[in-house]
Amino acid sequence: MAAGWAAALFALFIWWFSTGVILCVVKFSDREGRGAHVRSVLLGLPVLLVGLWGFDVTMGDASVIGVYLAFLSALAIWGWVELAFLAGVITGPAPIPAARNVPEWERFLRAWGTIAYHEMLLIALLLGLWFWSDGVANPFGFYTFAVLFFARISAKLNLFYGVPKINVDFLPDPLRHLSSHFRIARLNWVFPVSVSVLTFAAACWVERLIGAGPAETVGFALLAALTALAALEHWLMVLPLPDDKLWRWMLPAPKAQQKPRISEETHGL
Repeated sequence: MAAGWAAALFALFIWWFSTGVILCVVKFSDREGRGAHVRSVLLGLPVLLVGLWGFDVTMGDASVIGVYLAFLSALAIWGWVELAFLAGVITGPAPIPAARNVPEWERFLRAWGTIAYHEMLLIALLLGLWFWSDGVANPFGFYTFAVLFFARISAKLNLFYGVPKINVDFLPDPLRHLSSHFRIARLNWVFPVSVSVLTFAAACWVERLIGAGPAETVGFALLAALTALAALEHWLMVLPLPDDKLWRWMLPAPKAQQKPRISEETHGL
């Protein structure tokens, strides 16, 4: 179990560190302009390629090191896609602010138009990695990407339908329009479903630790920690905790600009 705790702490550190690195890159690029965002994505391509290479070579390696490397490879693939999104390079066909007083179905379609290319890329990667890793000895790279994918979809739905707390300070300049598609509300019907599913998934990963070998212990501990962190991120949309302080100290001072608009229509429970 010591290996499991070490893996969980490793996942916690990597979550914090990788999030901070991506935020630093996009915030420093904000100070230089659009060209800097494009350059950051292009310069980050080796991270994507190393991630894909690592995903491939670790599929047949069921050792403890193989599991760790598969986990890191999936994070590298995910991290580059998120950087491309936050840099405004891969977003959607209609990156414009939300319109007021439109039907809910139209609001959803307009919000989808701001992120459609990013979502389709993630779906393609999820399906591709699934077929690529079907039946392999070390599936933890795919499991890691799948947890990140479904947790992110859940988070975006909650932001769309409405939560009490939304932190827009970390939004980079290319995505300032996204905040107009968010909604401040007491709660929504997706939230209890989201946290229940994530909590159940984390418990399932923990249950798999019972009687597991060394490599599986590490793998399921990594997944359990990552899923629990995803559930925590959902709760931070509701609880008044200063989670932004985890990364704010490492970011450059923001440029003076108008605060993004967020819809305050009441919706949900």
